[in-house]
Amino acid sequence: MSQNKDNPFRGMALTSGILSQLVGGPLVGILIGTWLDDQFSTKPLFLVLMLLLGMGSGTYGTIHLVRKYTGDE
Repeated sequence: MSQNKDNPFRGMALTSGILSQLVGGPLVGILIGTWLDDQFSTKPLFLVLMLLLGMGSGTYGTIHLVRKYTGDE
């Protein structure tokens, strides 16, 4: 079965993938950073670091997903 490039569900899948990566990365970073701050009593340090790491990983994942979708790998 050939891929249909005009399929509207393909665009919806890409949009939901982008949204989940851009929201999920920082959200997981915030949760892990808050937990680490509670463990080591360093209130804003790990929260900020893990938030930045989560934003970076979400952005990288989004770029990788869009490149795979468009065929630019």
